[in-house]
Amino acid sequence: MCIRDSNLVVQKYGGTSVANTERFQAVADIVVDSINDGVNVAVVVSAMAGETQRLIDLAKEIQAEPDPREFDALVSSGEQVSAALLAIALKERNFLSKSYTAHQLGLKTDNVHGKARINSINIDSLKKDIESGIVPVITGFQGINTQGDITTLGRGGSDTTAVALAVALDAKECQIYTDVDGVYTTDPNVYKKAKKIDEICFEEMLELSSLGAKVLQIRSVEFASKYQMPLRVLSSFNKSGGTLITKEDNSLESAVISGITCSNDDSKIILRNVPDTPGIAAKILSPISEAGIDVDVIVQNVGSDKSTDFTFTVKNDLSEKAAKILKDLTEGFGGGEVELVKDVSKVSVVGVGMKSHAGVAAQMFGALANKKINIDMISTSEIKISVVVAKDKAKEAVIALHDEFELDK
Repeated sequence: MCIRDSNLVVQKYGGTSVANTERFQAVADIVVDSINDGVNVAVVVSAMAGETQRLIDLAKEIQAEPDPREFDALVSSGEQVSAALLAIALKERNFLSKSYTAHQLGLKTDNVHGKARINSINIDSLKKDIESGIVPVITGFQGINTQGDITTLGRGGSDTTAVALAVALDAKECQIYTDVDGVYTTDPNVYKKAKKIDEICFEEMLELSSLGAKVLQIRSVEFASKYQMPLRVLSSFNKSGGTLITKEDNSLESAVISGITCSNDDSKIILRNVPDTPGIAAKILSPISEAGIDVDVIVQNVGSDKSTDFTFTVKNDLSEKAAKILKDLTEGFGGGEVELVKDVSKVSVVGVGMKSHAGVAAQMFGALANKKINIDMISTSEIKISVVVAKDKAKEAVIALHDEFELDK
């Protein structure tokens, strides 16, 4: 476990935690409790629940594709409201507090609107505030580029702001407060036997986040992993120990499987009767990549007639675009039919224990076979096995695997 010599924590509160004035009061109480426990606190806030989407809808009522500079200026304004309201709530409790925008803080990013990356944070004023007993409340999600324009960090950007701030301040840990009390072995809405995980390593959390677990955005986990900043997922609605995400503890025996995810927003694209020639995969995937479409699971089946069926998965919202690119492409090299299948799901098992345990794949496939669940595609890494199955079998697959690996024990 990574222990830092610091009495400071960064607490981030998401949209559901600050959904209304009652929630701001509750969050202020959590911050005060932490301070009374002898901890210094810096806070990062998201916009109130639904506010960012409201602003997006307003912009698109006026222009279908709003100017990126103005769009970022608009959609980042919700965080400024949240920061000011929480600072007011803390002052009401007789605690010194000050709200900070990205500009006031000096959180510098690159020039990419909508998905900017953090280059630097000026923490001088924050340190002075904290040393003076002032609780800084910082807007998440936003930054300032080299021209002084407001940028946004993309989906889950407030988590990234919090982690970056925790690293810059050398905090003991970064606490992410949300409406769930930790990371679970699977989605409790899918299977009621899902169990909260007390501690999980960065590597496992990265896989879970990339595979559909919605508790943390992958970019914030990547940042925390890179700088070995411990993350703790907590609920702002109840008191619990949450889930600690930290580096792998090699002194302990790891569970073979830590969690199971299910992604229902994938589509499968099949390109049939493609010539089996060197470089054909590059010819197929290069224009897909150039269009900004990420490809996930890939399977190539070569027939006896020297032709191949090339299959891969993409996200649903980009599947039509990917299929059209392939239809245009097939005319150039004599490929055949392009088939788009949307009713699929990706079910994955994740665990660092796979590194030292053989037979996990056979056990997984056997459990699915016992439930007569057909596997369309398979993808593996050192600590993950993913299968693509029919969407109407996904929930049954998750339950079968959760029981097979006894994750409720």
